Amino acid sequence: MVNSFAVVEAFERRVAKFAGAKYAVSTNTGTSALFLSCRLRFAQLPAPPVVIIPAHTFISVPMAILQAAGRVQFSAAKWTGTYLLKPFDIVDGALRFRRGMYEGGLHCLSFHARKLLNIGEGGMVLTDNYADANWLRAARYSGRRPPFYCIQDVTTLGWQLYMTPEKAARGLHLMDYIREDLPDQKIKYVDLRTVPFFFCSRSRRAPTGAKQ
Repeated sequence: MVNSFAVVEAFERRVAKFAGAKYAVSTNTGTSALFLSCRLRFAQLPAPPVVIIPAHTFISVPMAILQAAGRVQFSAAKWTGTYLLKPFDIVDGALRFRRGMYEGGLHCLSFHARKLLNIGEGGMVLTDNYADANWLRAARYSGRRPPFYCIQDVTTLGWQLYMTPEKAARGLHLMDYIREDLPDQKIKYVDLRTVPFFFCSRSRRAPTGAKQ
């Protein structure tokens, strides 16, 4: 059986080596990378966790936390390039892409059209943990596992959040030209503490955003 996702795996290996991580698991978006990382870390907890993130970030980050059954608390922390979803080892690294960027834990990247490695859309989770990488590979593709992703082998819940071979092929091409020392991106984000959804939405099962 032909592995039609061989180019995706090649792109993952290329980025993992560039970043300094043992493993990389690609997704369809950076938000999906964050969502799956949250699902993985929240899975064994007895109650929905409170996750602390900067108030100035992209709105899909708290949305991913909520969708993974977490609760959001906003902080006034300033950041550049990356930040932690505290108290977890999940890193939002959407605004950084340079050699050796891996910071440990579940380090999430974005390949959106406006990001440093622009493949139009896509994301990735970097990790040094073999078990975490295996879970993520299955979870991003309806529970299907490499190398052949057979439906008959599914044993766990998953989602349709995988990167297509076409996007991965573009990513491999762009990696031939990427600078190794790119500066962090600078984006002016809305203060999410001012967004009514996050403090007036109890009926939607969303948490209140704590102003700090």
